[in-house]
Amino acid sequence: MIKIIHWFQRNYSHIYKAILVLVSIVLLVQLFPRQPGIDYEYQRARPWMYEDLIAPFNFAVLKSPREIEYEKKEVEDDFRLFFSRRPVVRESMMEEFERSFEEAWEEKYLGTRATFKENTRETGKEILSHLYDHGIVYLDEEFRGRGDDFKIRLLENNVATGMQLGDLYTIQEAFLYVVNTLEGLKGQVDTDLLKPLLESTLSHNVFYDDELTSRTLSAELDGISQTRGMVQEGEKIVSKGELITEETYQILESFRAEYQRQVGDASMLVVLYAGQFLLVSISMIVLLLFLYFFRRDVFIDNRRVLLILLSVLLMVFLTSLVIRYNVDYLYLVPVVMVPVIIRAFFDNRLALYVHITSIIMIGFLIPRSFEFVFLQFLAGIIAILSMASLRRRSQLFVTVTLIFFTYSAVYFGLSLAHTGSFENLAWQDFAYFAGGAFLTLFAYPLIFLFERLFGMPTDFSLLELADTNNPLLRNLGMQAPGTFQHSLQVANLSEEAIIAIGGNSLLTRTGALYHDIGKMKNPLYFTENQTSGYNPHDEISYKESARIIIDHVIDGIEMARKKNLPEYVIDFIRTHHGTTTARYFYTMEMKERPDEEIDKTHFTYPGPRPFSKETAVVMMADSVEAASRSLGKPDEKQINDLVDNIIDTQVKEKQFDNADITLRDITTVKGIFKRMLLNIYHVRVAYPSLG
Repeated sequence: MIKIIHWFQRNYSHIYKAILVLVSIVLLVQLFPRQPGIDYEYQRARPWMYEDLIAPFNFAVLKSPREIEYEKKEVEDDFRLFFSRRPVVRESMMEEFERSFEEAWEEKYLGTRATFKENTRETGKEILSHLYDHGIVYLDEEFRGRGDDFKIRLLENNVATGMQLGDLYTIQEAFLYVVNTLEGLKGQVDTDLLKPLLESTLSHNVFYDDELTSRTLSAELDGISQTRGMVQEGEKIVSKGELITEETYQILESFRAEYQRQVGDASMLVVLYAGQFLLVSISMIVLLLFLYFFRRDVFIDNRRVLLILLSVLLMVFLTSLVIRYNVDYLYLVPVVMVPVIIRAFFDNRLALYVHITSIIMIGFLIPRSFEFVFLQFLAGIIAILSMASLRRRSQLFVTVTLIFFTYSAVYFGLSLAHTGSFENLAWQDFAYFAGGAFLTLFAYPLIFLFERLFGMPTDFSLLELADTNNPLLRNLGMQAPGTFQHSLQVANLSEEAIIAIGGNSLLTRTGALYHDIGKMKNPLYFTENQTSGYNPHDEISYKESARIIIDHVIDGIEMARKKNLPEYVIDFIRTHHGTTTARYFYTMEMKERPDEEIDKTHFTYPGPRPFSKETAVVMMADSVEAASRSLGKPDEKQINDLVDNIIDTQVKEKQFDNADITLRDITTVKGIFKRMLLNIYHVRVAYPSLG
């Protein structure tokens, strides 16, 4: 059991990495569609590249979305809206007329002239019956602009009768009918009595039936057939080399859909899942192999591996969501965001490789993926090239513009190559390209989020930290001006050296600027800040002096953490002396107490040793620059010897054993330091004699 525990402890990093990759593969496969399809790629106006395709079974030809939309529009245009007659209105208004008539007649005639009364009553009832039998329709704002010839259906007693809107009366038309009818009956009936009675008993009895209309329209739209015609088993679908017309394309799409339906059983889905799992696994393994052979520093750092996997997974997830919602919006997905994010943390080559991996994954999700992969591949290259030397945030806007123009140009070229004309260009796709390019700007908040989550540097944050107007660096310049100038020189030396041997020059410069901030606590104890000739070390023991000098590392780490400097900058503070010795004070202590055994640990820096090219170069530059200040009148030989002695001593003390730096790199660094120090101290190179 103990051996197993020890094995897990020794291999924890590898196990964790394997789990990360396995989880990523499973999640990616979950995003893939579970529909098997025919193994053909085809497009409109392109020749059929395969052998003659014969139908292996009967299948119906599906109508195209355009055909279905056209038929739906026809149904909607020909559809008659439903209006319902309410008999209860007629009954209640007739009763109201009878009651009102009796009251009005009694009040006016006091029970006389009975014959004239009945004639007047019947006339009023006939007028009301005519109006309500025809119908008095209520029209809201939606129908008031309709003409009299607008066709409707009138529902009464569950029977719908077709008619025109003009066959019904509006309330105004009904009143005019009353007035005109009574005008022709003057002298025959009491029109003055009837007119106000009829006006008060006019009411709408026909209303628009929205529920019945919507239900019937939905039923008619749902009843539209989705197919037209059949293809019989054994019938030729398309011949090799035949141009794929719109009709042929629709037959092929119908064949694909029927094939997916027939083979989509449970056993097939298991096989499909296994195939997708294998493809994604191979893609992930190839990505890991690339990291292992070409970016070993990334491969061994699980934080960096996780960041890469998250970037790929996020983009595949977004694309999957958009495709499930509407595949027409595919080009709104900011796929190029992946190389932008990876480039912010790593180099151009890795950004391109991760981008290729992500678009290959997305290619599994979409139909006719070649054009998509080709388009995104070129756009990704342009995005990476535009960020090759990232020094300003505004470069992201330039990148977005270039991405849009790349999308548009490639799409334009592909469309012309396929169709040979401008007529079939889908101009709305250019709007999608603009939207997708603009959404790439969301890479910036994601970069900020990943930077905080994973504690990894980006050029954006390093540019901010390397600004000498940063409050911490300004304080260093005010409180320890000599140290500040020393840090600037170390930054210049380190930057040139790391560029020559390959590394992050901006990270190196930033770390060099902050490596000695701990000297602000006791600036006068460091010779570069002593301007008056007074040296406080003269008043204390060598052991105490060594403690103060060594403690500037710990003090710097504390200051950096109080100011929330990231760990990748603090690494330069803690490693710039490694585990070397404060040699001067140690030597003086031994001379002062030759008969005693001196504890060397009191004069040794706590470490750790440098563990990267960048921290190793800063350690070399710091020691060389500080020592060069002790040279009185330096010449070429003195500088060469100084650089060689200091760096060779560090190599002998194994200060660089944990860093991925080679002896060849160290030799290159020496040469750069010598050349730059000669320029700094204006030393002329001795030319060989011509005699």
